[in-house]
Amino acid sequence: MLIAGVVVLVALVAIGGVAAARLSGRHHDHKAASQPAGQGSAGTSAKAGAPAGPTKPVHVSLFQGDGQTYGIGMPIIAQFSKKVTDAHAFNKAVTVTVNGQPANGGWFWVASNAGYAMEAHYRLQSYWPAHSKIQMTMPLEGVSAGKGLAFDDSLTLGINIGAAHVSTVNGTNESMTVTSDGQPVKTFGVSLGQASTPTYLGTKVVMAKKNPQHMVSAPGEANPYSLDVPWSVRLTNSGEFVHAAAWNTGNIGSRSTSHGCTNLTVADAKWFYNFSVIGDVVQYSNTGTSNMMPSWDGLGDWNVSWTQWQEGNLLKN
Repeated sequence: MLIAGVVVLVALVAIGGVAAARLSGRHHDHKAASQPAGQGSAGTSAKAGAPAGPTKPVHVSLFQGDGQTYGIGMPIIAQFSKKVTDAHAFNKAVTVTVNGQPANGGWFWVASNAGYAMEAHYRLQSYWPAHSKIQMTMPLEGVSAGKGLAFDDSLTLGINIGAAHVSTVNGTNESMTVTSDGQPVKTFGVSLGQASTPTYLGTKVVMAKKNPQHMVSAPGEANPYSLDVPWSVRLTNSGEFVHAAAWNTGNIGSRSTSHGCTNLTVADAKWFYNFSVIGDVVQYSNTGTSNMMPSWDGLGDWNVSWTQWQEGNLLKN
C-alpha cells in the first residue's frame, strides 16, 4: 500500500516551523514546500527600538510573495538569518491589517526547517476572512532583535485571501466534504490510514501541490517501491497527502487501508488538486487515533490553542 512523502531530518525539535518528524510508515521524497516563495518589498528604516552599541545583523525574509493569493488558513511566515532573542521591539514595530483594519493577530516563534535560524508565524484567532486583503509593514531596519542584535532590513507585504475552502474528512464514514465560502461543493469517498499507521487528527493546511509526486518506501521497508503518484496535495511534512490511489479503489469510501494518506479515486484527486490553493484548510476527525497533527509538522499552526499562540512559544510576546 502506498503512502505519502517525507523529508528526512537529522534531528527533531519539540516545536518547530515547517518541519518533518514522523518517519515511520511514510514515503520519502525530495525537499518539501517550505522554501520561500518570495520576499516583500523594501521599506523604510525605523528608529524606534534601536539597540545601543555595536550589533550583529539579523536579516528578515518572507515566505509569501507580494500580490499572491492564499487560502484562509495560511499564516504569514517571517524567516530570520540569526536567532532573535527578544521579540518585544519586533512586535511593537510590525503591523498587520485586514482590509485596512488592525488584524489583532499574534506571532508564534518557532525553529525552522527551511535553512533559516528561526521563523515567526502570524495568524488570527480564527481564519483570515475570505476575499480579504492583508497588508503587513515591517519597518525593522536598525530595530533590536535582542542583546547585540539588530535587524538589517525593512519589508512590506501585500497578499490576497481567496474563497474559504474548508474540507472536512470523517473517518467514521470514510468521506470528505469540500466547501467553498460555507457552501458544499463536493463529497468524496476516501480511504484513510490503517490502524497501524493512522491519519493524524486536527486541522491541516495545504502546503504544496505536485503532479506527479515522487514517492519511495522508507529505508528497510518490506516490498520497497519508487513511484510517481499523480494529483498529490501535501498536508504535512512527515508525509500525509491527499492523492490519487488507483491501486486502492476497492477500499475508497469503505475502509481505511493507507499508511496515513487520504486516498481518492483518480478523478476525485484530480478535481481536488485543481480546486486547492496553498493555505486551504482540511479538518480531520474520527481517524482511529487520538494523535493530533503536531504544530511543527508542516503548517499545523491551527492545532495550537489561541492562549498558547499569544504567549509566543520560543520567545515571549
